[in-house]
Amino acid sequence: MKKIEPTEEDGYEALRAHIVNRAIDCRAKYGTDLTWETVQRILVDGDFVRFPVQVAFSDEPLQRGEFAIPVPQGETAKDGFVLCIRPCFEGNEAALVPLVLYHIPSINYLDIVTHIEAELFGAAMLGIEIDEFYRRVCELADTMPKEAQLPPELVADAEVMRRHLEG
Repeated sequence: MKKIEPTEEDGYEALRAHIVNRAIDCRAKYGTDLTWETVQRILVDGDFVRFPVQVAFSDEPLQRGEFAIPVPQGETAKDGFVLCIRPCFEGNEAALVPLVLYHIPSINYLDIVTHIEAELFGAAMLGIEIDEFYRRVCELADTMPKEAQLPPELVADAEVMRRHLEG
């Protein structure tokens, strides 16, 4: 019998299917009306978030164009993360829900996830199309203070790169 060697794309397809299934299971447990309070409960639920997560509102570790970033708290993922979110979103519960959902895959699966898995998870959690989730996140990022946003020429380059990666 011939041995089948899985490709990197096979791995990503399996990961994406797994991410969607986790989102479906999470929605079954927490419901479809996701509030900031609900997302905070999800963040401490080991069934859906593999490593400890705290939320902090701070610009300090963020680069231009980033609305949030999970910062490791030790040498291993088991030491947990602080999800640093731009302070301009503090108190904006409608914004916090999609922005935090976007980062759950990178906390769970670390460096192997891309924006594709982040958008897929967020869209599945909110029960919307991936393009709609992407638009929401972009619109929220556009509300950040100008000094936190990417320069317009980089935004155009990022959109071209995104389209290229999607094929």
